[in-house]
Amino acid sequence: MASTFFGLTIAGSALNSFQAAVNTTANNISNVNTKGYTRQQAVRYAAEALRVRERYGMAGSGVTTTEIIQTRDFYYDVKYWENNAKLGLYDSKLYYSQQVENFLLNDENVKGFTTIMDEMFGALDEVHKTPEDRDARQAFISKSQNLANFFHSMYIGLQQIQEDCNQEISTQVDQINGIAEKIALLNRQINVIELQGVNANELRDERALLIDELSDLVHVEVKETNVVDSQHPDVFTGATNYIVKINGQTLVDRFDYNTLEIVAREKKINQSDADGLYDVRWKGDNIPFNVSGKGCTGRMKALFDMRDGNNNEGFSGIVDSVRAGQNGDIVTIKYPSITDINSMNMADDGIITLNNTDYRYSGFSYNADTQTYEFQLKRTLSVEEREDLNNRKVNIGENIDAMGIPYYQAQCNSFLREFAKQLNNIQKSGVDIDGQLAGAFFVAGNASDGSEYDFADYDANGSMSTFKNDYYKLTAGNVKVSNTLIKNPDKMATISEEDYNNGVANQALTEAMMKLKKDVKMFRGGAAEEFLKCLITDNSVDTQKSETFYNNYSNISETIIQKRMSISAVDEDEEALDMLRFQNAYNLASKMVQTLTEMYDRLILETGV
Repeated sequence: MASTFFGLTIAGSALNSFQAAVNTTANNISNVNTKGYTRQQAVRYAAEALRVRERYGMAGSGVTTTEIIQTRDFYYDVKYWENNAKLGLYDSKLYYSQQVENFLLNDENVKGFTTIMDEMFGALDEVHKTPEDRDARQAFISKSQNLANFFHSMYIGLQQIQEDCNQEISTQVDQINGIAEKIALLNRQINVIELQGVNANELRDERALLIDELSDLVHVEVKETNVVDSQHPDVFTGATNYIVKINGQTLVDRFDYNTLEIVAREKKINQSDADGLYDVRWKGDNIPFNVSGKGCTGRMKALFDMRDGNNNEGFSGIVDSVRAGQNGDIVTIKYPSITDINSMNMADDGIITLNNTDYRYSGFSYNADTQTYEFQLKRTLSVEEREDLNNRKVNIGENIDAMGIPYYQAQCNSFLREFAKQLNNIQKSGVDIDGQLAGAFFVAGNASDGSEYDFADYDANGSMSTFKNDYYKLTAGNVKVSNTLIKNPDKMATISEEDYNNGVANQALTEAMMKLKKDVKMFRGGAAEEFLKCLITDNSVDTQKSETFYNNYSNISETIIQKRMSISAVDEDEEALDMLRFQNAYNLASKMVQTLTEMYDRLILETGV
């Protein structure tokens, strides 16, 4: 049967239980503005009833507080992490798209390009009027060099944005590694505590806050499973396995974590890339970090898109054959994705991926008749390797569906090659003041020795080689007016050789040059003066897309946060009501103790029991 003081035990259990409830409420109230804090709740159950061997059978033994839990919904956590990664993606894309936009729409650039083109062709008009005037020739050459300087500035500005993206990638790699280390440490601390049968709520809040932070950078997947007794699978030990994956690859597995590292590229992927761009790999395993998968999102993805994005205009093809060469094997590529010399954006000395294996190459050539490439590898392959490569896929870098810096650089190069080619063809068809055949007007500077590429090996049929003096060598970073013309304006051609020999004052050459501004299709079906408008249009579309998606995901984020907070956040009014409710229950339990005390006094002191 029940003890004589059984009632006092029941009342005492109520005091203890509601004391725990009041303490939990006080903790909630004190953390009402704490970032990442999850509302806690004391869980109470009726204590196990006792058999008292009376007619009424069993008697309740009071109340028991079993645990203090978090009021958190994992479903909304997952939705928040997924959306937060997309929000971070478009936030970062919008920022860097606006950086490019600000650069392209800079008054100095917009007015500069238009003004430079007007001044250049205005000076050409003066040459057209007075071709013998040395000052007029000098003015045109000077204005033409201004155009080259404009593209130098654009090249440097775009590279600076690319380098900013590159540096931020390095910063985010460090941030991800730091988060991984903290999560692994928290996993150990949480398990140590929860193996003792209590919930490590504050540590779980700290871990969830780290996942929130991580989800802004990369796509995050979290899985937590219970650790059971191997001898008794139905028995939960209290420990858990907590696994975190980013972009589908494991970052944290319980107490262990993997780290990322940055590796500077030895060779460029795109012709106009900045030097030393980073590749990101898993430290120790030398496995590339996946940033181009279908489900990859987050700020890291945006940075790679802006730094390496080529609008799916990268080089690809199929291996046709592999043969031995003098300094290494030569790989012939058929069905190439790029068949226009002006659009070639591959580095002349870089890495080519054949059948998912990287090989170094020292140059390449293109045959327009057969539409095939030949890449000069820096090593000799075995017979088995050669046979295995036949009809395999080929690519340089990746096709990235984003208008990043390589895309804008390639557009500048493409325009300049065509513009320089057409102007040079006109110049080379004429003679200078002395009747000597003129050379190239626009050339490419050779940074290695200070010489100039004058495109003497240009093939009008479209074939080219990086080992030759061809228009592939011309980029926005090295275009210039020939030193010969700068030093001696008389070397500029204004008349054909035939007319010069016949003594005819024909101005057909300068007239043809003047048509290059408006009347000749130069770039994407437009005239030369429309070049910058095309780039601004591309960027505006990309910026508008990023802004639209950013606003959409911001709205979704607000909705998810509200749903999340409605469950997890501390509500001051609700806590105030709980405080009063638990206080009242505590007071009633106290009165019960007082009542039972009086009863026991009467029982002991007055009945002599």
